[in-house]
Amino acid sequence: MSSTTPMMRQYLEIKSQYPDAILFFRLGDFYEMFLEDAVTASRVLDITLTCRNKGAAEEIPLCGIPFHSSQPYIARLVENGYKVAVCEQVEDPKTAKGIVRREVVRVVSPGLVLDTESLKPKENNYLVALAEGDAGRYGVAVLDITTGEFRVTETAGLDGVRSELTALNPREVMVADGAEGTSLRQGLAAILAGRMVNLLPEWTFESDRAAGLLTDFFACGSLAAFGCAGLPGAVRAAGAILHYLQETQKYDLGHIRPLATYHTRDYMVLDETSRRNLELTATLHDGGKKGSLLGVLDRTVTAMGGRRLRQWINQPLVDVGRIQGRHQAVAEMVEKSLLRDELRAALDGVYDLERLNAKIAMASANAKDLAALRSSLMRLPALIDLLQGVEAPFLLELGSGIDPLLDVCELLCGAIVDDPPFVLREGGLIRDGYHDPLDELRLISRQGKGWIARLEQQEKERTGISTLKVRFNRVFGYYIEVTRSHLGKVPDDYQRRQTLANAERYITPALKEYEEKVLGAEERLVEIEYDLFQEVRQQTSRQGRRIQQVADALATLDVVFGLSELAHERNYVVPEMDDSGDLVLVEGRHPVIEAMSLSERFVANDVTLDTRENQILIITGPNMAGKSTFMRQIALVTLMAHMGSLVPARSARIGVVDRIFTRVGASDNLARGQSTFMVEMTEAANILNHATPRSLIVLDEIGRGTSTFDGISIAWSVAEYLHDNPAVAAKTLFATHYHELTDLALTRERVKNYNVAVKEWNDQIIFLRKIVKGGASHSYGIQVARLAGLPAAVIDRAREVLRNLESGEFEREGEPRLARSRRGKSSVPVPQLSLFDSESDEIRRRLDELDTAVLTPLEALNILDQLKKMV
Repeated sequence: MSSTTPMMRQYLEIKSQYPDAILFFRLGDFYEMFLEDAVTASRVLDITLTCRNKGAAEEIPLCGIPFHSSQPYIARLVENGYKVAVCEQVEDPKTAKGIVRREVVRVVSPGLVLDTESLKPKENNYLVALAEGDAGRYGVAVLDITTGEFRVTETAGLDGVRSELTALNPREVMVADGAEGTSLRQGLAAILAGRMVNLLPEWTFESDRAAGLLTDFFACGSLAAFGCAGLPGAVRAAGAILHYLQETQKYDLGHIRPLATYHTRDYMVLDETSRRNLELTATLHDGGKKGSLLGVLDRTVTAMGGRRLRQWINQPLVDVGRIQGRHQAVAEMVEKSLLRDELRAALDGVYDLERLNAKIAMASANAKDLAALRSSLMRLPALIDLLQGVEAPFLLELGSGIDPLLDVCELLCGAIVDDPPFVLREGGLIRDGYHDPLDELRLISRQGKGWIARLEQQEKERTGISTLKVRFNRVFGYYIEVTRSHLGKVPDDYQRRQTLANAERYITPALKEYEEKVLGAEERLVEIEYDLFQEVRQQTSRQGRRIQQVADALATLDVVFGLSELAHERNYVVPEMDDSGDLVLVEGRHPVIEAMSLSERFVANDVTLDTRENQILIITGPNMAGKSTFMRQIALVTLMAHMGSLVPARSARIGVVDRIFTRVGASDNLARGQSTFMVEMTEAANILNHATPRSLIVLDEIGRGTSTFDGISIAWSVAEYLHDNPAVAAKTLFATHYHELTDLALTRERVKNYNVAVKEWNDQIIFLRKIVKGGASHSYGIQVARLAGLPAAVIDRAREVLRNLESGEFEREGEPRLARSRRGKSSVPVPQLSLFDSESDEIRRRLDELDTAVLTPLEALNILDQLKKMV
């Protein structure tokens, strides 16, 4: 380092403090990158890579981008998994002695993105920290720097952590750099794949340090006020997040909300598998919102409301009172459609107050952002007036929490122009009449420009030079330009400044004096406007808590209004919620599928589930008939009721469900090194180990990943366990192609058989989509295969093989009937040991001699006993 230039020494010293980030090093109007950072950035950003000391023994690779358009470049680097450390000049180069002082003012990583242009408006951008707690529990701390949300919880085991991570979908996760962090990364490898994982020093997770950091930041005596004093894992995780935030963001963090503790017991438990199988917020085939439950339910008109709806879906309530409060509010808005339309129209013009507030607090908001805040606040009085017409307690409480923020609105209306520019240092931000000295300078500037125009006309008349022009450039300032053809008319008081090919440029003492006055006024105008803007932004920032409270209420109102709009349009009903444990739907419908443009009408179905007579429903029927749709429909309707939505049915009575489990589909999990069958069994084990009588279980094809006999055995045993074990006796929907399972209803009183009705016509099947009592006689697999387009020859041979199977397993000669064909036996003989020799042959002879028509029951039992002994 001693042999490098002072600037490179400064660069290398700062870079050593941020070795895992690409350093954007401010040099004048550019951010420059050097060495390995330059090579990486030029490749990712597709910009030119050049070098310093070109031709020397040690060339230094470099590349750069304009500082005023850096956000898209930063966003692209972060999207590709890199951190960016932004290093600014923190003193005026004009007054600096020696090299300009520079410091990193913020680090941008996936969980710390502030640029709202690169974020999805209706999704939170979460940063999560994980830490071990006591007795096998884990602390989870959650932060969204763009909204100020800061929450913690503790959950049991890694399964609980996976469930939280699936619901939160964080872009960045932090763990300790040590044995604890290694264990977490290994145990959560599959769900952490594709996310940035930060390893922080172990001391940042130390309990006492974390607690002290949190109490200092929130200026409180203890963490008891936040409800997490008895949650050591949560405190450790929260302390690590706050440490990381303070180290990487050198701005004011006053918009971070007081730490909120939530408990997983307050919400329905949805494990990683169930969230994925039910496609709550993203579809399985492409991960998109369209086609998911969220895609159907989202009628919100604000970004804040969209994020709140996602939280409601991911955290359904289990408290009957709170659920009913939401239902009552949504139902009232369904009935008051005109009021609902007016309220939604008022909300439709509200910008993202949460993210605007964060940008203002962190001094990254421009005048356009303040204008957006002002526009939003101007809608609040009308919204508050409209809310006077509601009656539901939930809505009244939300309405009472809306502060009109008249003082903030008045400040912004008086200070910021109607349509401010994006750039802050070119003027045009502050409204006339807000600041008297500024108005005086503006008058001077405007009069000065008028004086210049008048001077040009006067000089034309005085000199007789009609082509004379008074112009301006940044090098010479104002000047008088005369073409060569009129040089003989130039007065003596003109002072030559520049000679051009076709003209001469002059100044006069009067022109120069007025130029200094006008230009000085314009420079001071820009400086004063920028200072005034910063003052207005700071005053607004001081009201950040009030703005957050308003944003919180508006987000929830937006969800309620959106759900009521959907319920009105789709004819949803208010579900009756209680603690009975019953689940009764009349003409229930699938909320996602009924919203699709399908060629056939959606068929509604009834269901009754309870823990007394209808605990386990065995559902049989052909593929494509609708078994999976029906079961997912029940789970989604149950979840919708718990989150506070009305439901698609003619009527519904739903006892509170503590968990929804699903075992649906079959696929390998290569990330965890598990086969299809192992995935099946792991998911089944999770259900049997955690289900309670208040749970709802959806099982689709248990045991199909192994041999038929093994699969039937496992499926039968699972169903018996769910029925016979009082601690696990959950309401269960059990779809299967193993028709043998229908015999469970003969031996287990709370098992009932249902099937999906079909109609056979000319060797074809018509799916009726109706769930009816009784088991299906067969699965119609060959007919479905024909619908899928298998060649006719394959279909014909499949029918032949099926007949062989149905007529018995073996031929008389011991050859498998499965291999029989009208086309004759195989030309290559397959050796086959005779199945019927010694005792087996004697058994067959005895059976052939029996005349069953004259046997008495007692004789038959005696013969059966003899045959059994022979075996």
